[in-house]
Amino acid sequence: MSTTRTLTQDISAHVGETVTIEGWLHKKRLLGGLNFITLRDRRGVAQSLIDDKDEIEKLRGLQVGTVLSLTGTVVSDERAPGGAELHDVKVEVQVPVTDEPPIEIDKPISHKSEGLENLFDYRVLNIRNLQEQKIFKIRASLTRYLREFLTTNEFIEIDTPKLLAGATEGGAEVFQLDYFGKTATLAQSPQFFKQIMVGAFERVFEINHSYRAEPSATTRHLTELTMLDLEIGFVKSHDEVLDIVGDMTQNVLRRVYEEHADDLKSLNAPQLLLPEDGKVPRYTIAQIHELYGKANNVDLTEEKDLIPDEERWIAEYARKNHGSDLVYAVDFPAEAGKFYHKFKDDGTVAWGDLLFRGLEISTVPLRENNYEKMIEQMTAAGLDVTHEGFKHYLQAFKYGLPQHGGCGFGVDRLVQKTIGLNNVKEATLFPRDINRLT
Repeated sequence: MSTTRTLTQDISAHVGETVTIEGWLHKKRLLGGLNFITLRDRRGVAQSLIDDKDEIEKLRGLQVGTVLSLTGTVVSDERAPGGAELHDVKVEVQVPVTDEPPIEIDKPISHKSEGLENLFDYRVLNIRNLQEQKIFKIRASLTRYLREFLTTNEFIEIDTPKLLAGATEGGAEVFQLDYFGKTATLAQSPQFFKQIMVGAFERVFEINHSYRAEPSATTRHLTELTMLDLEIGFVKSHDEVLDIVGDMTQNVLRRVYEEHADDLKSLNAPQLLLPEDGKVPRYTIAQIHELYGKANNVDLTEEKDLIPDEERWIAEYARKNHGSDLVYAVDFPAEAGKFYHKFKDDGTVAWGDLLFRGLEISTVPLRENNYEKMIEQMTAAGLDVTHEGFKHYLQAFKYGLPQHGGCGFGVDRLVQKTIGLNNVKEATLFPRDINRLT
């Protein structure tokens, strides 16, 4: 018997040769005298024709998921997956499975909203479905493209702690836990750390988990989320930060639509529209309130942020008028700003939200970098600047930070909207929300 393993996708290159494939029993079709079995490995599936009674007997009572080694002669056949199949097959059972699985993994997996609990209850099995796997192969590529774009543009990748002595940005949306008798919180973002690191490396990024204790059961929230956080020093203006984040997003979307074209098509992903001039269109919060208000006969001028329906509406407007799936909402009113934002003289804050197909995927502000101004803004926000938790953060400003800006960018939401999934949880292998901790 041949012992060198051939992967399923490669067997068509070995027509007439004897090869060994290994993987999971994916499907059995017993058609009288003809017995076809489909074997799955990391590359896909291959079909084998088993006609020897002794070999068929080895499979009696075995279920999908059984781990097999099949050795046979490769025969060209256009009807078979990949255009070839194995004949005269010898079967070796490596790990038998005799329990019938609770779901059929070769059938379409339901993503209907009422079936999502079932989706996650059987995640261990449905991830063996070839269509379901495409979501996470696309996700892996998107994460890699982000990392490659940033590395190419001289960003240093950093890792920052997720166990903190207090809430980074204040507020009640933090998870608290006992830390050897002290109270610790899980990080909502690496905000302080990435700003500190600008003082050393100028350009830094991190792809990691953040934790938000948001009592939210919506289609857009998770309690444990994957974020790309980046920070850029020596920027001349807020425009520069918006441009870099816009360029990065367009770069990864173009790549995923080129390199995963077939998978995206089979998942019914929307057609990708990006602005021809490469500039993501921008509208101020005031302009969006006005446009949306006129179109829908409502007055939202007192709202300091966009309501979710405005996000969807301006995204549709940008698609129609600019041929762009991406649009920036910029110049938030000053009262919406946080203590580390750069406030402008016109009563707005240098902050933009990047919307992708109607959902905010990134918050992109310019930071205040002047030490005295930071002390002033923190004090005005009701923070105790002498608190131990701010000591090292403020050191970075005291000892020289250039003008800088950055973003928090939702990887889960990017995956969701790229593929056209209805719920961010579908873009997450093992989602955590208010009801799900297992």
